[in-house]
Amino acid sequence: MILYFLRHAEAEDCVDSDFKRRLTPKGLEQTDKVGKFCVRYGLIPEVILTSPVVRAKQSAESVGKHLGNPSLSVEPWLACGMSASACLGELRAYGKMSHVMLVGHEPDFSEAISVMIGLPDPSHLHIRKASLTAVSLRSFQPGSGQIEFSIPVRLM
Repeated sequence: MILYFLRHAEAEDCVDSDFKRRLTPKGLEQTDKVGKFCVRYGLIPEVILTSPVVRAKQSAESVGKHLGNPSLSVEPWLACGMSASACLGELRAYGKMSHVMLVGHEPDFSEAISVMIGLPDPSHLHIRKASLTAVSLRSFQPGSGQIEFSIPVRLM
């Protein structure tokens, strides 16, 4: 399985609730770039799994439009505070798929990727806003993954 980790794009700073923060105009431009990049290089997931947090959901929907609107599923386990073990466990349900996109948050993604690739300290990895990181996962066990690429939106 190839996992595409997409951290949400730039969002508003101040709002009543962190959960309700929406993408800024720059954030919408970022998701447009990511979507076009994915199409240009054939990075088309079978499903997009997104955090229910507004900025992540908006990012997933925006990128998904470029990808021909693959199935989109809002997953509570992808909300802020996701654990790496929960991520691996929940991904088992998608085990028959070859390409899955996850849209979520930091530091959750750095921690999940670190566990997947066997990196002992997640502080050595930082996933920037609107960046795309691909991990090939041989099994749903810690250390069974390999980073294929990690590209910040400014290079797309």
